[in-house]
Amino acid sequence: MILGIGTDLANIERIQRTLDRFGDRFRNRVFTDIEQRKAERRADIAGTYAKRWAAKEACSKALGTGLRMGIAWKDMSVTNLTTGQPVMHVTGWAADRLAQMTPPGHRAIIHVTLTDDHPWAQAFVLIEARPLTDTPGLS
Repeated sequence: MILGIGTDLANIERIQRTLDRFGDRFRNRVFTDIEQRKAERRADIAGTYAKRWAAKEACSKALGTGLRMGIAWKDMSVTNLTTGQPVMHVTGWAADRLAQMTPPGHRAIIHVTLTDDHPWAQAFVLIEARPLTDTPGLS
């Protein structure tokens, strides 16, 4: 069952201007250390940050709150599997909100996809609840 969906579109040039103006203050407020290390290794630093910004916005929308009600930017973070597939992680208030949304006897799974085409970065997040009795890989 779908618990929530969210999408966001971020302007890469706007993120670049924010990085230029606020630098570490912006990075440290919004992005986890892992996200920062990933972005700083990439050729398109601003594009990498923009995709993660969009993912955080999309996740907050899928949680049904937007960036209010106590959710902090760093409560949502994106890493990548070795295949490159992005994975959304939630902690703090975002994790609490996810637990509240998840029906008893279910587990929540957050799906995220990221894309960019300069000057735009986009993210889509879908939160799914699966019954605990499901066999992994068969549903």
